[in-house]
Amino acid sequence: MNSETEAGENPGRQWSLKDFEIGKPLGKGKFGRVYLAREVKSKYIVALKIIFKEQIEKYRIHHQLRREMEIQTNLLHPNILRLYGWFHDDERIFMILEYAYGGELYRELRKKGHFTEKQAATYIASLTHALAYCHEKHVIHRDIKPENLLLDHEGRLKIADFGWSVQSKSKRNTMCGTLDYLAPEMVENKAHDYAVDNWTLGILCYEFLYGAPPFEAESQNDTFKRIVNVDLIFPSTPSISSEAKNLINRLLVKDSSKRLSLQKIMEHPWIIKNVDNL
Repeated sequence: MNSETEAGENPGRQWSLKDFEIGKPLGKGKFGRVYLAREVKSKYIVALKIIFKEQIEKYRIHHQLRREMEIQTNLLHPNILRLYGWFHDDERIFMILEYAYGGELYRELRKKGHFTEKQAATYIASLTHALAYCHEKHVIHRDIKPENLLLDHEGRLKIADFGWSVQSKSKRNTMCGTLDYLAPEMVENKAHDYAVDNWTLGILCYEFLYGAPPFEAESQNDTFKRIVNVDLIFPSTPSISSEAKNLINRLLVKDSSKRLSLQKIMEHPWIIKNVDNL
């Protein structure tokens, strides 16, 4: 499974559990577990996500899972985690994923408290590139948050979870994602489009710099209210540049049509000033 013959590049290949040596557990999600694994023949290291079919039945996520797998298999971008292929047995579905050595960005953020402006801008630029690529392919992610972002061995950011993503050319009405990161139109159950991902970039930019999402509150209801009112407060510490605040202010706009476009994010002075190798 070298770069010429990675698992996903061989669509005719029938995988089975015999093809892999299973290593340590890497994480646990609502519907399954992820393990470090090695493809026996090539010694290629992957992450194997194992989902139990009874969980799929119980939560009725057949459609969601199939959509996630179809979307992620077709996305080839340096900032998107590869899904090389999948197989199943009587009880389980196995997804063969790229292994992200650096783990969750969330853990890194918790460890450091907050990122420097250079780090934050670099992550936002990587995400913007990846989302522009998704949007070109008519994919709205809808659930970008630090837990769904992984780092590879070089510290490069990878979008990992496409469970809530959708391929659509028209507006959607499903409420999904994680409350702190939801755009006002989703909270209010209105039709939404690609601009929900742009809103999330504003939320993440704030969280990367200040260590917590901007509309956190005691109760879910209060968070709802703060999102809908765009109740945005910049703490005095850490001290953050006015350019960074300008970018956040231009993304966290209630009217989705007025949010800064992905192209304009890449041209924003804060991004240009802080990101190397743009």
